[in-house]
Amino acid sequence: MKSLRQFDLNLLLLLEALLTECHVSRAAQRMFLSQSAMSHALNRLRQQLDDPLLVRAGNGLKLTPRAQTMLPDIRQAIRMIEHSLNPPEPFDPAHSDLCFTIASTDYFEAITLPPLMQELQQSAPGIRIQVEVIRQDGNLKQLESREVDLIAGLDTHQPIDSQLVSRPWHSEPFACLVADTHPLVEDSLSLQQYCQMNHVLFSDLAGVTADQIDRWLADQQLQRSFIARTVNYMAGARIVALTDAVMTLPRQMALLFAQMLPVRLMTPPTGMPNIEMVTLHHPLYSNDPSLQWLLQRLHHE
Repeated sequence: MKSLRQFDLNLLLLLEALLTECHVSRAAQRMFLSQSAMSHALNRLRQQLDDPLLVRAGNGLKLTPRAQTMLPDIRQAIRMIEHSLNPPEPFDPAHSDLCFTIASTDYFEAITLPPLMQELQQSAPGIRIQVEVIRQDGNLKQLESREVDLIAGLDTHQPIDSQLVSRPWHSEPFACLVADTHPLVEDSLSLQQYCQMNHVLFSDLAGVTADQIDRWLADQQLQRSFIARTVNYMAGARIVALTDAVMTLPRQMALLFAQMLPVRLMTPPTGMPNIEMVTLHHPLYSNDPSLQWLLQRLHHE
């Protein structure tokens, strides 16, 4: 035999059985074949390997020197192939020291990350989470190389690369945030009131953008004016606390700021759509046990 390509790999297990048993009938039984089928396989192996492999000696068969040399390597090769074909070992978070990198938004960091870390401290104390911003290119290359494990919190109104696996993650209503001293005393805003107010806009490449709400207003031939546009929820909330402006943001974020700043929540105009957020990962790693585990934590599966 000159090349592996010339060898019928279907015969590899039969070869190991024959050389181990040194007996055609026993090898046939072990491989659930008839004796004639195993004899035929032995003849083919002799032709392909240009060696008799098993030679009659006394009352039985003995391995040729080449067969004796081959057997340990064949067994090792079969073990390696079997190991490669076995399912990956289950991920053991309790004893793992992996560091996951998540590209995310203010919302993820403020609302999701703290309780997630509380959970991990109890169940997976060695695991670390590193947060990065979502880049303008959508982190595609980083996801492919797994420099970034996943994206969490991307708004579905943002362009999503078709190569990535997108999963619905969270749907949340908006709330309007105003200063405690704001002259409006109602608990909710009409569409007319909303459009007449000064706005602080949150504009981030990923996550909630002013564009989503402005498109909703434009569909009704309406628009709003702004006094500031920020890339950070906290900065926007502090501006709101010191002015007569309003900021529209996910309700859980608004509730968080209401505990920290002199601001209060108002219900937005009827019909304002929810923010719909997704997680994204590269399909190369869809079956990776550690990534599956992390996604299960985020999706509460």
